[in-house]
Amino acid sequence: MKTVWGSICVLAFAVTLACSHIPTGKGAGEVESSSQANTSFRVETVVSGLQVPWSIVWAPDGRMIFTERVGRVRVVENGKLREQPLFTVPDVEPSGESGLMSVVLHPQFATNHFIYLSYAYGGGGVRVRVVRYTEKPEGFTDRKVIIENIPAAQFHAGCRLRFGPDGKLYITTGDATQRQLGQQLDSIAGKTLRLNDDGSVPNDNPFVNQQNARPEIWSYGHRNSQGLDWQPGSNLMFQTEHGPSGFDGPGGGDEVNIVEKGKNYGWPVIHHKATAAGMESPLLEYTPAVAPASGMFYRGSAFPQFKGNFFFGCLRGERIIRVVLDGRRVVSQEDLLLSKYGRIRDVAEGPDGYLYFSTSNRDGRGSPANDDDRIIRLVPVK
Repeated sequence: MKTVWGSICVLAFAVTLACSHIPTGKGAGEVESSSQANTSFRVETVVSGLQVPWSIVWAPDGRMIFTERVGRVRVVENGKLREQPLFTVPDVEPSGESGLMSVVLHPQFATNHFIYLSYAYGGGGVRVRVVRYTEKPEGFTDRKVIIENIPAAQFHAGCRLRFGPDGKLYITTGDATQRQLGQQLDSIAGKTLRLNDDGSVPNDNPFVNQQNARPEIWSYGHRNSQGLDWQPGSNLMFQTEHGPSGFDGPGGGDEVNIVEKGKNYGWPVIHHKATAAGMESPLLEYTPAVAPASGMFYRGSAFPQFKGNFFFGCLRGERIIRVVLDGRRVVSQEDLLLSKYGRIRDVAEGPDGYLYFSTSNRDGRGSPANDDDRIIRLVPVK
């Protein structure tokens, strides 16, 4: 009974913190709607003046923790942005599309305080590593490298982290602009990786006992996936992936894939709507390009019409795309906030059930407003 009551108290505390004293800025109070879902929402700026916020999570105590690509881990607590970062990555390489990318908390963060970061680093070329820290009152301690030497470049560096329903850590990697690496099982570029929380390899990974194959690999043939989540009920993994761009193929061809154990998703042999034996074609394909940069299923109750829908932010497409699904089948799609807030990167569900998203207008490709970059939320209008 004490455990249940403690969980209720933590949840109530999280919602209270997330809802209180939220600062507003440009865009605050604007009302938008989803015509397909017949629901309206108010757009509120949560925090502004940021530098390319890449990834957003919430701690059990209600704090919003997010990364900025330049290497800072920031926190919003009691509704206010703490001036000093929680942590600054000392060896981050922030050029091009690289830098500090994803943050994820261990499923048992409330007790072990493990926090994971993925970031690009230099020294003999750009690479990506995933590092685990322990958050303590004095700061981030007990640095442990989970995996490193992931091939990267200024472009196509990945790298999204999420814990799956099985408790394993999943990592998306880009092809490092070397397209052939996506098909090479002796490279971890252009892959989905699956690891235990300490960086060891699960013995049921698909290529554990295959010669000349990296045992960390879960799926392959990816160009640059930056969003993943698991569909409630089915536990199917959905990923968003950037398609070819000019120098490495015809434009467009952005994808949403259902990613499964050991399967080959085709890049660079097939892309767009092409098919080939032994390779998976995308569930959804977007030409012209929208540049999908995230992915999440909505599980909350604040927007009951969105329950089970898949959302992802678009950089070039400057919108959030909402996908209604029936298992593996796409029922409908809808554009939200089209061309309203510029380049949209992460989309995340807060403990209040509201939808939060980050802009990426200071990434060198956008047209930033005076208060960009921002984290913004959608609040239902009753």
